[in-house]
Amino acid sequence: MKAAVISEFKTDPTVQEIADLEPNEGEAIVDVEFSSINGMDVMTWNGGIDGMMPYEFPLTMGRDFSGVVAAVAADVTNVAVGDLVFGQVSSMPLHEGTFAEKARVPAATLAKRPEALDPQTAGAIGLAGGAAQATFDTVALTGGETVLISGATGGVGSLLIQMAKNAGATVVATALPDEADFVRGLGADEVIDRTGDVPAAARELRPDGFDVVVHLAGDPSALVPLVASGGRMASTLGFAQEQAGRDDITAQRVMTIANAAVFDALAAQVTSGQLRVPITATHPLAEVGKALQEFAQGATGKVSVAIR
Repeated sequence: MKAAVISEFKTDPTVQEIADLEPNEGEAIVDVEFSSINGMDVMTWNGGIDGMMPYEFPLTMGRDFSGVVAAVAADVTNVAVGDLVFGQVSSMPLHEGTFAEKARVPAATLAKRPEALDPQTAGAIGLAGGAAQATFDTVALTGGETVLISGATGGVGSLLIQMAKNAGATVVATALPDEADFVRGLGADEVIDRTGDVPAAARELRPDGFDVVVHLAGDPSALVPLVASGGRMASTLGFAQEQAGRDDITAQRVMTIANAAVFDALAAQVTSGQLRVPITATHPLAEVGKALQEFAQGATGKVSVAIR
């Protein structure tokens, strides 16, 4: 099978023929149709995982996928060959990914793709959608609250803006000036230029602070003073209560794992029109390196990879 692989960090992936995959106990093999770029892929590509998590070269990046079940282990009963599926792989060590014609996936984490959900959109939901939903659940946003989202233009932020608006919250998003229309189009009520003095601009908008602050990018310590007393802060980048230095707020790190029930719920939101996955660029498998560069340079929304 073909896969885009790297044999050392900071080199462009190349499409190579690698060994076919067979399912182990509890696993399924998926013929991948679409994947997408996430921050984890860029971190892996740049060598940021070195010393932090196990990996093996040659390494195929990619976490998200949509596709068709090609094979299942004898003990798998929740999916069958031919089922349309989507989700996210999270296997360790990092070695097998979804920038490949086939992916090996724990069958229990597979979500069935509804006919109304197109495969490209499904292939961009997994990691970002799971992280956005986990963040939304962590801060428990309610109607009438105000949330500041730092790093709102990427995959997680673009989905979280919509979730917050659907809950009745007022959303303030950080973005570059030329990205303001993008986040406003997703539901942001106010936009702060992320290249300026974000804390000063945020305090001007909400002198008493925000009910919720979400840290998806930027300096978390600069965001802590912007949380109103009694408010909540959530970070997908590891920032938590012990680092906040305030006992009048709650600060939590957000952890996500592949979860079929969450993927099912996200698919329902997309197919009902409550949630839009903004895919702003698409690249073929042979251009994974270009897609990674585009994402690393600050692409808005999701960058899709067409595998077939």
